[in-house]
Amino acid sequence: MSTPQIILASSSQTRKDLMNRLRIDYQSIVPDIDESPRGENHADDLAKRLAFEKAKAISEQHPDAIVIGSDQVAWREGAPDIFIGKPLTVEKAIKQLQANSDKIVYFSTALSVQQQSTGFERTLVEHYKVKFRKLGLAEIERYIEVEQPLMCAGSFKCESLGISLFDQMIGQDQTTLMGMPMIKLCHILRQLNILVP
Repeated sequence: MSTPQIILASSSQTRKDLMNRLRIDYQSIVPDIDESPRGENHADDLAKRLAFEKAKAISEQHPDAIVIGSDQVAWREGAPDIFIGKPLTVEKAIKQLQANSDKIVYFSTALSVQQQSTGFERTLVEHYKVKFRKLGLAEIERYIEVEQPLMCAGSFKCESLGISLFDQMIGQDQTTLMGMPMIKLCHILRQLNILVP
């Protein structure tokens, strides 16, 4: 019995780097979905819907494949209904990091694994939080210039220089903060008889 094709429904280089850790064959296909919120009242709900829709869009095109979708939504302490998106510009990244300064920022990271031909579907949300230290404008500007985190929710890359912005990282699996909860993904892949390791 041949191993089914595995597809990562993402354009994210960070998620590809995480998948590469598993040393399994997969391909990446970018899902074409609208990522705008639809009245969700909590970051968990938005992240879960987007991860599910990403996987579903590709699974419908490749019904025999195991398709992996993931999405992450960030929010600040006390405001799970106000989502922190990708800044896209330097000006917005500066504002995000100023707002994050000396605050706890929470990350709702959803994972959806689907195989349409067998009816398999698992969708879940994992959490991680980061306590930012008090940040000055000069170091925020210096960090953004060096790292260019304009496509990252919260305006930082924890796997790189972004670690210098934190007082504390709190969670069970750091890959949840990076954008895809790999411990949970490995559990699900083993359920599907994919050998990891």
